[in-house]
Amino acid sequence: MGRILAIDYGTKRTGIAVTDPLRIIPGGLTTVATHELPSFLAGYFSKEQVDLIVVGHPTNMNGEESASMQQIRPFVEKLKKQYPDKQVVMFDERFTSVLAQKAILEAGIKKMARRNKALVDEVSATIILESYMNSIQYKQ
Repeated sequence: MGRILAIDYGTKRTGIAVTDPLRIIPGGLTTVATHELPSFLAGYFSKEQVDLIVVGHPTNMNGEESASMQQIRPFVEKLKKQYPDKQVVMFDERFTSVLAQKAILEAGIKKMARRNKALVDEVSATIILESYMNSIQYKQ
């Protein structure tokens, strides 16, 4: 069984989280510049077995897709074509940035470190992954 990798795709930075090989514990992996994401993923997939990729699906409060889907949808289609051996799913990412900032604050991270947007992106990816793992969609 391979790992599950989660992606919080952004126009500048992308947060990445991954499970352990047994798919029990989700954790933040890193944040990469979005333009470097394809090469990062190729390198990671060459070293680690990943069977499932969860990409955050940004929606507005009314349930409609956000404007950022114009960049995310082509990225997801490219992932599916480039890695046909991996299942790619999209999962609702509403409120993940807010939850990430709250988690960082509650962890007692100092004010200067809390301004690090890369940390927020990585924690957001971890929240997406954890939420997906707790969802009915994953349990089925």
